[in-house]
Amino acid sequence: MPLTNRSGVYSRSLGEFVAAGVLFFAKDLHRMQRNQAAGRWEQFDVEMARGKTMGIVGYGDIGRSAAHLARALGMRVIALRRRPEQSRGDPLVDEALGTDRLLELMARSDYVVVAAPLTPDTLGLVSAEAIAAMKPSGVMINVGRGAVIDEPALIDALRHKRIRGAALDVFAQEPLPAGHPMYGLDNLLLSPHCADHTQTWIDDAMHFFTANLKRFLSGEPLLNVVEKRLGY
Repeated sequence: MPLTNRSGVYSRSLGEFVAAGVLFFAKDLHRMQRNQAAGRWEQFDVEMARGKTMGIVGYGDIGRSAAHLARALGMRVIALRRRPEQSRGDPLVDEALGTDRLLELMARSDYVVVAAPLTPDTLGLVSAEAIAAMKPSGVMINVGRGAVIDEPALIDALRHKRIRGAALDVFAQEPLPAGHPMYGLDNLLLSPHCADHTQTWIDDAMHFFTANLKRFLSGEPLLNVVEKRLGY
């Protein structure tokens, strides 16, 4: 019996969250908010996203959506995927790397976007070693699954300012319990797994399901058939 998923239904919204995470840190919006709340007029320099490198771990529909907006911002895109040859000729990707080159991607990227599904192969993929390879100015953005990242290692890197910051929409434990250390980090943009909760997100999912159901009942090829061996 075939199994399908909702891949692509929420990709645009999650891509926008990635772009928001980039601009949040490039323009230091948190500092602007703090100064406004304190009634302080304090000018400071901001960065351009243009010319920066976005490394995408898991280049599926969400990764492509993030890449599309990154290119619109003038960013360079490096994609990490199991079959990098599938990105040959992709106008959104400057370079595609195999999964054995994760540390290289981490070291070269200004913004690391994690958009990989959670499988036995990706559990803890972004390890303490991978996080340690990031630039001190690097930012981690996760719109995939929380357990793909070694969260204790990420918290430690954020707490000790070994990387610039992170924007997270997903977590290994959800909801985060009261008193969780992530709530107290001043260099973390925390979204409670709602970056894809648009006004029509439930309707969008149901429309996709009913369209696929019609295909199934009429014997047409199904969309988004899962490769069970791979887990996605």
